[in-house]
Amino acid sequence: MLWVAPAFSEERPDVPIIYQDEHIVVIDKPAGLLVHRTALARGEKWFAMQLLRDKVGQHVFPVHRLDRPTSGLLAFALSAEVATKMSELFANHRVQKIYHAVVRGYVNEYGRIDYPLKEELDAIADKMANQDKDAQSAVTDFLCLEQIELPFKVSTKHETSRYSLVKLAPKTGRKHQLRRHMAHIRHPIVGDTNHGDGRHNKFFREHFNIKRLLLAATNLSFPHPVTQQPMHFEAQVPKEFYVPFLESTDDNA
Repeated sequence: MLWVAPAFSEERPDVPIIYQDEHIVVIDKPAGLLVHRTALARGEKWFAMQLLRDKVGQHVFPVHRLDRPTSGLLAFALSAEVATKMSELFANHRVQKIYHAVVRGYVNEYGRIDYPLKEELDAIADKMANQDKDAQSAVTDFLCLEQIELPFKVSTKHETSRYSLVKLAPKTGRKHQLRRHMAHIRHPIVGDTNHGDGRHNKFFREHFNIKRLLLAATNLSFPHPVTQQPMHFEAQVPKEFYVPFLESTDDNA
């Protein structure tokens, strides 16, 4: 199963506005929603950019991206000039982002993944791009928040299955960086159909009825592009992320 259609495939999805002023808008993007139209968006009906434009009644300018299956905080500018300023903030590493994820296995208490990544290219959208670019520096910090061992044999090697709830802070902005970094250290994000573990993805679909990528952008901080005031936004960790940690292996509990 490469993709599970989101529940809003026929109904118009909501894009909750977390913050809005005359220069910027920050939304909480649902999982499964593309940011804008692309060459790969054949047959898609809904896009965050168009939905937000209709909601605020004016054109909006995306200044960064979230992968389609990732939910969470996404910022837009309300003018081309502010979009340029926001892009400069990203380029100068003045934007801080934090994500939450559920991963396979017991992750260390904390650590840093410093592992260069070659650019992932789409066969259609990037067909004219350089196919032989060197790997680029990529750094991610992680912090383990919770761990659980469940009495279910998902892999062929273990009688039980372990999972961790983690906080991830990317220090660079490579494509699919968090998903690729967690897979690199053998703790793939649950629900990742490209870099994850299909057996555990299937287990979450069948046992918990969780059909999404368990990755969400939950914190976003940057100086305001016009006023320079420090801005900090938070989104709730989706409730699905906590479901596995509510189960107990203690039959006497």
